[in-house]
Amino acid sequence: MNKSESIVEISKALAKFQGEVKQPLKDADNPFFKSKYVPLENVVESISSIAPNHGLSFVQWALNDENGRVGVATMLMHESGEFIEFDPVFINAEKQTPQGAGSLITYLKRYSLSAVFGITSDLDDDANESSGNNQNNQQQNFNGNQKSQSKGNLTENQVKRLYAIAKSASVAANDVKSAINQLFNKTDPYQLTKQEYDAICKRLEEKKGA
Repeated sequence: MNKSESIVEISKALAKFQGEVKQPLKDADNPFFKSKYVPLENVVESISSIAPNHGLSFVQWALNDENGRVGVATMLMHESGEFIEFDPVFINAEKQTPQGAGSLITYLKRYSLSAVFGITSDLDDDANESSGNNQNNQQQNFNGNQKSQSKGNLTENQVKRLYAIAKSASVAANDVKSAINQLFNKTDPYQLTKQEYDAICKRLEEKKGA
């Protein structure tokens, strides 16, 4: 994370913003969990209605890392000249197409903006509980050492099975990744524990049989 030498003014402004902002309605459908979330345009509208009053603005841009993952970086700026540039968030695009990348970039913009400005745009807590997720789950660092065809906690075959089940349940790969990120705070399916993996597969199987 990069920032200006001082962030005193931007911190004061952000505190005032968070005291005034109204949380937007969750009026977009998540097909994976049959629940609602806040789309990007609603997040931006909620921020833009208050932020300029306190000299706050933001800019976001898409980029790729050395592994070809799609990412989005976000910079928060203040009229005083202070700024905070947050580290980019990267996720592997399941479909290597302009549409697949565009969908992923939209999700990452929403995710990053919501985190920076304190917007609650993700799934409700009860969806977290119903999936069997423990609230104390924390993001795990990705271990790049592959063992027995494993890129983390799961094997390549397990991840392939996960997406195969999703496809048979008419759930898009990006929706699966979005759910993994929202529920378990992880950006790669290989980072899932066996318990988390089983919970996701179970929900997909239930959706397929519905």
